[in-house]
Amino acid sequence: MSAPSGSVPSGSAAWTGQIGKPTRMLLLRHGQTPLSVEKRYSGLGDPALTELGEAQAAGAARRLADTPIDAILCSPLRRARQTAQAVSDVTGIPVQVRDGLIETDFGEWEGLTFLEARERDPEVFANWLGATDVAPPGGESFDAAGLRVGGERAKIVADFPGSTVLVVSHVTPIKLILQEALAATTSLLYRLHLDLASLCIADFFPDGGASVRLVNDTSHLPTPA
Repeated sequence: MSAPSGSVPSGSAAWTGQIGKPTRMLLLRHGQTPLSVEKRYSGLGDPALTELGEAQAAGAARRLADTPIDAILCSPLRRARQTAQAVSDVTGIPVQVRDGLIETDFGEWEGLTFLEARERDPEVFANWLGATDVAPPGGESFDAAGLRVGGERAKIVADFPGSTVLVVSHVTPIKLILQEALAATTSLLYRLHLDLASLCIADFFPDGGASVRLVNDTSHLPTPA
């Protein structure tokens, strides 16, 4: 589900039966960090973007430069703030930090690889892979993150009715928003892949309906060497 680089899908969703003008969320994942490169759990840690991550953020900014955006909201973590600021720099729209958009807290697994976490806590890790109510040691379960992110999504819809809002966040919060929009099961959290600096779009209607218009678009990103 993608659109040509430099454009964002538009048009009516009236055929779905939804009523009223939706709040459109442009869901942008942050760019690459050193932990992304090493495939390590990156929750509440605060690494900066790499050089490539900055280029990815710049690509997203160029993509969105001519898109009518009413607000830019982002996670308080540096990697999201840097990505959001790149868009702010080309649009002139200030960045608003929303704590509810922060990444899942991976607790004692922060900074570990998949294999390191499994070796450290084999029983908890096995349970965590199969149950969204299980949290990493000292961390946050996906169910707990879902309640937080769902509350933040509802606040955004209430605060920006009928508006287009850029939401710069992390892989889990974006998946949770898409899960809610699709009324999907929790399997989406494990089966959906979202690239760094990818763009998704979801509309949330005043009557409670929703429509997903774009998923994991990366057409704006630098071409690998």
